[in-house]
Amino acid sequence: MEVSASASRRRNNSICIKISLLILVIFHFSSTITAIRKDVGFQIIHPCKTTVQGRYLLSDDNGYVCNAASVNSRSRCCPQRGEKFSCHGCNLLSQCCNSYEYCVSCCLNPALISKEQVLKMKVAKPTTANTHHLIFWPGTYSSVFDYCAGRCRHSSESVVHENAYISDFHHCFSLSSNSSGKNSTLTEARLSGINVVVGRQGESCNSVCKSRGQSCVPNKLVVLNSCDIIQKYMSCKGSCLASVGADQPAEVVYDAPVHLNPGSCLYTETQSILSCDGLHQHTRRLCPCA
Repeated sequence: MEVSASASRRRNNSICIKISLLILVIFHFSSTITAIRKDVGFQIIHPCKTTVQGRYLLSDDNGYVCNAASVNSRSRCCPQRGEKFSCHGCNLLSQCCNSYEYCVSCCLNPALISKEQVLKMKVAKPTTANTHHLIFWPGTYSSVFDYCAGRCRHSSESVVHENAYISDFHHCFSLSSNSSGKNSTLTEARLSGINVVVGRQGESCNSVCKSRGQSCVPNKLVVLNSCDIIQKYMSCKGSCLASVGADQPAEVVYDAPVHLNPGSCLYTETQSILSCDGLHQHTRRLCPCA
């Protein structure tokens, strides 16, 4: 009986030891799995804004340029290798580049473009379609990247005959002189040889210049498209406002409907739509003739 009782105790002790080991093993793996899940669950992905214009390259809002195939599929960010805020193929004097993506990257450099100044700039977007052009003051750029991505797409001053570029450096990011008066002297110098003429109400610049035996110079419209310049030739008693229309730069006549801001001068930040043919029944245009 004593032998039987001793054997029984040994079996019980063995079972207890096995159960204890099993509990320790389960606890160990449970802790490991819980820790792994915790790490994954709290992993933070910071998505990037990127350009979409190029076929092969893109730039992100961190200031990197990369091949589209190398973009992180989850964050949409470029690999952080190579030069940040690269100005490859850019002329830093004119602030114009031969590549859209490198223009955006260079523009994002805080040493070249002031974030404070960009975020104060007004953005003009159409809200209704009941007139040939729309006048409003709706808001500002949400970020420097939004400014750079839009500003680098084109530069009307680098266009000849409205459909060909003067040079390969036609992606420009310089701040408009409407946001600063520092460029007025330089702007006037670029009008050398140009007769700046104020047209009659409802008249296009082609008509204005033709009546003087001259022709409208389309790539100089962007030079006139500045409040500093417009106010030298027009009264602008209703202030100088951002607008959207092919008839700018211009002044709204005093007998225009109230919602068009009579007496106001107009410039556009959508420079690609400037045209010598543009006209509006309630504006007088400022025209470059030669």
